[in-house]
Amino acid sequence: MTFISPCLLPMLPIYLSYFAGGGTRTLRKTVTGALGFVLGFTVVFVAMGALAGTLGSFLREYQTAVNIVSGLVVIFFGLHYLGVFQLSIFRGSNRTVHTRDMGFFSAWLFGVIFSLGWTPCVSAFLGSALMLASQQGHVVEGMLMLLCYSLGLGILFVLSAILIDSLKSAFDFIKRHYGIINRICGILLIVIGVLMATGMMGRLLNLLS
Repeated sequence: MTFISPCLLPMLPIYLSYFAGGGTRTLRKTVTGALGFVLGFTVVFVAMGALAGTLGSFLREYQTAVNIVSGLVVIFFGLHYLGVFQLSIFRGSNRTVHTRDMGFFSAWLFGVIFSLGWTPCVSAFLGSALMLASQQGHVVEGMLMLLCYSLGLGILFVLSAILIDSLKSAFDFIKRHYGIINRICGILLIVIGVLMATGMMGRLLNLLS
């Protein structure tokens, strides 16, 4: 859901041009850059998950209140994507990006900067993941949940780096149907928020574990 959001997907060609660096794009260089980029934002997101899990552990005695507040926040995000209201904080950036030669470490650093600078744009989905992590009340579980979130996003970045020349039509299709995609994302977020607020999400996760 984060990957196809309007603030992220249109920027994908720019990210891939960064990974490829200057000169002729090669698959090896692009994939290496993509892996560094994914590792960069994964480190930051997992650290956020650890913080969310830590805060949740301190609030375990107020679990009902934490569930309600977390659920309401996610429902708020869902209403935004349904178009009930619009907040500019969730919109992407129009900054120009200049391609330069980029190695693995530079791509890793770019991923770290991305995770910090783009957080307001993807906060509807990242915030939902963090709220869910805080409900677990354990540092390790919070880290694992954000690791899963990062993998979900990272796998698509790497696949896009490999298949970018074959995915143009798919990206164009998604862009043409952003309205429908946003509504579906909004409905899913509201459902998740209701499950979190009522405590059902925690019970479902316990059953799955």
